[in-house]
Amino acid sequence: MTTDSSQQTAASLRDPTDQRVSSQADHGTSAEVGRRIEQVFRAQRENRASMAVTTARQRRQRIRRLARWVKGHEKEIRQAQFDDFRKPAVEVDLTEIFPVQLEAGHAAKAVGKWMKPKRVARSLALASASGKIYYEPRGTTLIISPWNYPLNLTLCPLISALAAGCTAILKPSEMTPHTSRLMAEMVEELFAEEEVALFEGAADVAIALQKMPFDHIFFTGSPAVGKLVMKAAAEHLTTVTLELGGKSPVIVDRSAQLTDAAKKIVWGKFLNQGQTCIAPDYLLVDAVVRDRLVQEMTDQISAYYGKTSDRRQASKDLARIVNRRHYERLQKLLDKSVATGGKVIYGGTCDPDDRWIEPTLLADVPDDAPVMQEEIFGPILPIVPYDDLDEALRRIRSREKPLALYLFTSDDRVTERVLTETSAGGTCINDVAIHFLHPNLPFGGVNHSGHGVSHGYFGFRAFSHERAVLRHHRFSALKLLAPPYGWLQKLLTKLTVRFLS
Repeated sequence: MTTDSSQQTAASLRDPTDQRVSSQADHGTSAEVGRRIEQVFRAQRENRASMAVTTARQRRQRIRRLARWVKGHEKEIRQAQFDDFRKPAVEVDLTEIFPVQLEAGHAAKAVGKWMKPKRVARSLALASASGKIYYEPRGTTLIISPWNYPLNLTLCPLISALAAGCTAILKPSEMTPHTSRLMAEMVEELFAEEEVALFEGAADVAIALQKMPFDHIFFTGSPAVGKLVMKAAAEHLTTVTLELGGKSPVIVDRSAQLTDAAKKIVWGKFLNQGQTCIAPDYLLVDAVVRDRLVQEMTDQISAYYGKTSDRRQASKDLARIVNRRHYERLQKLLDKSVATGGKVIYGGTCDPDDRWIEPTLLADVPDDAPVMQEEIFGPILPIVPYDDLDEALRRIRSREKPLALYLFTSDDRVTERVLTETSAGGTCINDVAIHFLHPNLPFGGVNHSGHGVSHGYFGFRAFSHERAVLRHHRFSALKLLAPPYGWLQKLLTKLTVRFLS
């Protein structure tokens, strides 16, 4: 869901532009941090049985306590994220605080219902038995979260873990140190460490944590690092939820309402300076309406952020690239794409001292250009025209399955074709990104873009084991099938196979 989370952690230690605050890793040697991790892990392991039998009321209280803390520290959260990468206060409210409050409110209200055993329909072959599904906590869990939405993508999984009755160790990104420190203060204030603990620090801390035999790991980050997390989890046969990323396409067909499409695409792409795992990563547009859509989009960028490059850079409504290393990655991506034949049709201004890249639209970008080969994760949008829908669908299917796919159309037949002929973690029709906020929809990727789903009931399930429980009565016709096998058992078996299968 971000670019190379664990690899970034090591590189960011060498990045002089990263503003860093004190962390647990800074106060001691790696050996001391390792011992501290083992100590907390053991405490949570010993406490998982107590957490498992907590009532719905107790879990609800923990969740609501967390929500109240977030509500009471909104000012500090806004300031921390401004200090980390100049994130606008409105975006902090919309994409960080609101999702946490929504997730907490939904979970607190529904957790009692989620916890109740679910009765399943009887089977004719086992007519004398009843079946239920019991939801038991997975146990001691690890949540590794990224820097792009540091509060949201740490606390929402934590809410799911608490709803399921799990203990949790949190490892937020060191690239947003002010937000990580604030969350560390929250955890210390609200929870005993045998319930919830948070470790700050860089790659060495993440690696040390992954060596522990957790019962479940919830990771949000890039596919490349997701593979490493899954490999580490395999050492202990630990289950995982992986929320990753990829190149999420947006299709605009000739029947779309272009002004509406332009407004939504521009908002979804340049929110958080494009540092969003479900941001549109490339735009496929019917060639018939390509020029009109581009004009609508340039008009919307100017309306949202300013009519000149200087005004856009001075806008308080655009964040900054998180650090110098990511800025340089994006600038090289842009430069190489232009060098291979791509054209900047809007924006393109860069300022390394400000970690600023202007909202940029690209045209005529070759398929082998870097910007078309890797997830951009920044304010650069390639625009690719197509002559017919078959061409657009082939382009999408030729890539790894994306985390999100967006379609703007007024034609139901086009919608049906896109949904049946492509695969993606989630899809919005005539909008972008907002499916993340729907509490009753699962959120997650497929194959390269993720493994498992989260949010609401689906998050509760991610941190729960669904235990099959069959209750049989003393009187059962199945006893007639027991040895020694004679003519009666053979007859009953044939009848069972014929009529009950």
